[in-house]
Amino acid sequence: MSKEKDNPSNTDSAIVVNDLTKDYGGGRGIFDLNFEVKKGEVFGFVGTNGSGKTTTIRHIMGFLKQDKGDVRVNGLDAWKNSCKIKENVEYVPGEIAFPDLPTGTEFLRSQAELLGLEDMSYANKLIERLQLDTSANLKRMSKGMKQKTALVAALMANKETLILDEPTTGLDPLMRITFLDILHEEKARGKTIFMSSQMFDELEDLCDRVAMILNGRIIDIVEVAKIKNRGFRTFKIEFTGVTDYRNFKRRKFEIVRDQEKYNQVTIKVDSDNVNELFKALTHYDVKFISEVKYDLEKYFREVLIRQREEKNV
Repeated sequence: MSKEKDNPSNTDSAIVVNDLTKDYGGGRGIFDLNFEVKKGEVFGFVGTNGSGKTTTIRHIMGFLKQDKGDVRVNGLDAWKNSCKIKENVEYVPGEIAFPDLPTGTEFLRSQAELLGLEDMSYANKLIERLQLDTSANLKRMSKGMKQKTALVAALMANKETLILDEPTTGLDPLMRITFLDILHEEKARGKTIFMSSQMFDELEDLCDRVAMILNGRIIDIVEVAKIKNRGFRTFKIEFTGVTDYRNFKRRKFEIVRDQEKYNQVTIKVDSDNVNELFKALTHYDVKFISEVKYDLEKYFREVLIRQREEKNV
């Protein structure tokens, strides 16, 4: 491959995955993965345990050699240049194993020396925000404490790309919120973040795009903005009496679900026409109305349902 092609400055993409395949046999592995992560983008990777998230990440980091395809990080081949790409990439693995050092303080100090990092002010801020006791024995730390220690070690390096394998695992709900706030700040600073998770809500909150992997294959990649700004809203409405229920149905609103037993309809209405809906409802005795929220989890559930229906056709 030419030196010009290996030049990181020739691409606007931080990560490019092309036909990536690692076949362990018996249907296990990852197969024909294709996606790219733009510089400054936050890219989410969602899937159940065993779906292929960690295997994909290990190829991005250059820890595994693919059977087919290739991965490029900042323009460099991930396998051939695994040491070089780590100069600008920081990684938090799903399973954390620390070196044989007595305390978190010693570990962070050794990491700083390795990185040539003299200013620990940002690391100290992270330690305070994550409420991390660095004096604790590394081997005796709880899973949450180990996770926070690994996160501080990764973020303090201030590298341009972060690869995070289920980074909120082990964090309590409040610490999870704090950590996501920190990632929002890293995003605002222009960092590229690739983050795997099983938590749809945190990916929807943080990511620009999200890919879903199932049984080693990517089934869809979606822009989160399209989930949040669909151009229409869905409402479930129940009427006190059957007469109002039937009269409302004669209007031109699009009904997506009709439950006559409960005098209830679910309708879809353009976002610009929501006021028209509420104006119309003033003429009826409404028992309750609630908006049916559409989110990332619901989107991917629909994708899975469509896939199953297509296979059965």
